[in-house]
Amino acid sequence: MSIPETRTWEEAVQWLKSQPDRADLVRACFYDDPLEASARRFHSGTEWAAVQKLLRGRKGKALEIGAGRGIASYALARDGWQVTALEPDPSDVVGAGAIQSLSNATATNIEVVTEWGEKLPFADASFDLVYCRAVLHHARDLRELCAEAGRVLRAGGLMLATREHVISSKTDMDAFLKGHNLHWLYGGENAFLLEEYLSAIRHAKLRIVEVINPLESDINLFPDTKSSVKARGARKLRLPSPALVPDLALKLAGRFSQRPGRLYSFVSAKV
Repeated sequence: MSIPETRTWEEAVQWLKSQPDRADLVRACFYDDPLEASARRFHSGTEWAAVQKLLRGRKGKALEIGAGRGIASYALARDGWQVTALEPDPSDVVGAGAIQSLSNATATNIEVVTEWGEKLPFADASFDLVYCRAVLHHARDLRELCAEAGRVLRAGGLMLATREHVISSKTDMDAFLKGHNLHWLYGGENAFLLEEYLSAIRHAKLRIVEVINPLESDINLFPDTKSSVKARGARKLRLPSPALVPDLALKLAGRFSQRPGRLYSFVSAKV
């Protein structure tokens, strides 16, 4: 198997998509084509259904930071939000160009802005929602990124940061990077301590509403689900039904997990 020597994010994804044995990973990451079908699958999936529950039918102006190919921006627009997608990479495959193509192909109104999250080109109190999917752990400056998100939120607005990698100590970083499915390919992954995320959010003058641990939501579990985790637990414990595995059991198991790079999500509000 030939691995490219120089790997931008676009090159890494293109190489990954060319490997037949990586098809399941490509699909799980929503890198499969056509992009319109991938975006529709995300919108109809278990992860987004769990996000919709957190948003509780809210509507308004939404900013997605680090929008990538635009699948979440598309989902927000489909749900009635007025969406701005911020993505620093201009790529037609994995960046702003792809988002614009998705917007055009699906007749979905998404404003695309090519900029970094630490330097938002928007006025104070411009948005009702700031959404970040697997973005904070890529921040060049975590505190500045969160501060900018807080600045552009209106009073009562939400910041939703999902699927963020957490480590228990800095000594866990090497094990996390070695075990990551993509880091070996392009070298761009990162993780923070749980308290570093919480501190950065509080520093942005946002009130933390909910901290969602690795096992208590389909958001963090995707492409797995709580139902499938319960089913495996029931089989292991020889219980007659997955329904006998309570949500509290998953919540407690997730809280005590020490796996390097486990996923957390954060809901916070502008006071």
